[in-house]
Amino acid sequence: MNDSPARSIHFGRIAAMLPVADMQRAHDFYTGILGFSKTFQNGDPVGFMILKRNNAELHLTLQKGHKAAPFNVIHMMVDNADALHAICQAQGLRIIKGLKDKDYGLRAFVFEDFDGNRIDVGQPL
Repeated sequence: MNDSPARSIHFGRIAAMLPVADMQRAHDFYTGILGFSKTFQNGDPVGFMILKRNNAELHLTLQKGHKAAPFNVIHMMVDNADALHAICQAQGLRIIKGLKDKDYGLRAFVFEDFDGNRIDVGQPL
């Protein structure tokens, strides 16, 4: 890879794409509960949406027959994992891995959103 032409390319923002079965429900969760803002939507009915908060960006894509993957699809870094964990619990979301300090330097947990997408949350210790 050291002599690859790709070494000259600078990569910028990479945004996670989340498949959702119910766009309105996903929008309401990520904006109303987690505080993201909608910056773009496309289609009628809406089939694609971009949400942003701070440095994070999520792309939601409507997939009516969505079946969630049995693994983490996003790693989300935050500055207060305890607060996000409490929000997830208050919303009745399934916690896959409980909140704890990890030996790799993160306070972390994994939850499922309302579409079953597994989101790995980490806070640097």
